[in-house]
Amino acid sequence: MNRVPGDAENAHSSSVESCPSLRDVHSINPTHLMARIESYEGREKKGISDVRRTFCLFVTFDLLFVTLLWIIELNVKGGIETTLEKEVLQYDYSSSYFDIFLLAVFRFKVLILAYAMCRLRHWWAIAFTTAVTSAFLLAKVIISQLFSQGAFGYVLPIISFILAWIETWFLDFKVLPQEAEEENRFLIAQDASERAALLHPGVLSDGQFYSPPESVA
Repeated sequence: MNRVPGDAENAHSSSVESCPSLRDVHSINPTHLMARIESYEGREKKGISDVRRTFCLFVTFDLLFVTLLWIIELNVKGGIETTLEKEVLQYDYSSSYFDIFLLAVFRFKVLILAYAMCRLRHWWAIAFTTAVTSAFLLAKVIISQLFSQGAFGYVLPIISFILAWIETWFLDFKVLPQEAEEENRFLIAQDASERAALLHPGVLSDGQFYSPPESVA
């Protein structure tokens, strides 16, 4: 005779224990998840990410800064027209700075094409440009006679070398990890929103949780 009340009590306790799970399910906010997904998709539609845009600005700064130093070097040597003709038309590997300027143009074109236009998510392009830059500058410093031409013989190669390695560090430790982390967050939020859509098919009314005592249900 005591089995029925016992079973009813067990059923009541199991229903009580199931209440936190229901609260946990309803604690998921689909609106917040969809807002995060829409914000991520909006960033994808508007173009490259903020950290990648900063990297592209730094690559542009690299080109402009090396160009500025080269123009200053042309003026110091006795006028832009005369020195430009001597360094470009009468190019000499051991004494000209024109190749360092072309090296900056090479880095700019490759990196902007790879990481701004093609939106590459790999480090091989920056590794290629940095390796070429480092090898060329080391060979030029060893073979050429730049150190005998004053301060610019030190400044231009060192600045180009430092800027190339800063670009490598910034891409490898800032751009690629941050974009990968944002993509993982987007996938997690998207998966959670899909689960929330399955658990919340529609707006639930109070009648779906309990029935009045006088109802048949």
